[in-house]
Amino acid sequence: MSASPEAASPAPEIVVVLVEPAGPLNVGSVARLCANFAIAQLRLVAPRCNPLGEEARRMAVHGQAQLEQAATFASLAAAIADCRRVVATSGRLEREELPLEGPGSALSWLIEPEADPGVDINPGGAINPGGAINPGGAMAPVALVFGREDRGLSNDELLQAGKILRLESSADYASLNLSHAVAICLHELRRIPAAKEPPGGSDGAGVTSLRGVLESTLADGQDLLLEVGFLHPHTAHARMAKLRGLLQRAQIREGEVALIRGMVRQLRWATTRGTP
Repeated sequence: MSASPEAASPAPEIVVVLVEPAGPLNVGSVARLCANFAIAQLRLVAPRCNPLGEEARRMAVHGQAQLEQAATFASLAAAIADCRRVVATSGRLEREELPLEGPGSALSWLIEPEADPGVDINPGGAINPGGAINPGGAMAPVALVFGREDRGLSNDELLQAGKILRLESSADYASLNLSHAVAICLHELRRIPAAKEPPGGSDGAGVTSLRGVLESTLADGQDLLLEVGFLHPHTAHARMAKLRGLLQRAQIREGEVALIRGMVRQLRWATTRGTP
């Protein structure tokens, strides 16, 4: 027997993110899909086409609102800074820093409810799609990220996701059209039953960190490790990628990110205070 809507925990808002889309027909088609599956937010990262041009509008049909309200960002990090959980899609077959998962497990994790922490976890406010500050906003959204039509997502972009999703297709022609991939993922999301409560209870102890908070903590940590000589400029990027992959596999939580940030700040203070 399925759970009634009253018994289920509120589902997080789902954001669809397209990274550097080049085809206006694809952008319009994805806007239409967002309307089909009740996705309110479409975000575009540095689009390489005119998302409001005639071709995109023609394909959007009744998704005009999603198309017109789609926010644009300069980078993926900016587009998902206010999101708690991120699933990125990848068509690659080679080994990733994060393991590839099927849509069932990756998408179930994406919309898994989380306990309310009961405190203001982002005193500065959450970033809304327009880039402004939205103090005291509702539960943070989750993001489903799709890469470029020609080359997908870079390794650095994939490492900003907690899970990497791969859609199975023929080995003879594995590449899926962007809008087709979005359609499959949104359809699979629709099939996942709503959870009644967060795993492990509702005490708020295991809330996933906002992406922007984690990335700023990693940036502070990298600066410190460069200062003390643990990292070197020519190897810092590769070593931080390994660290980012480790933290993503561990599904690092808000309180754990705060612990790391506190350690970094205390260590920086200790290295700069001088001798008594």
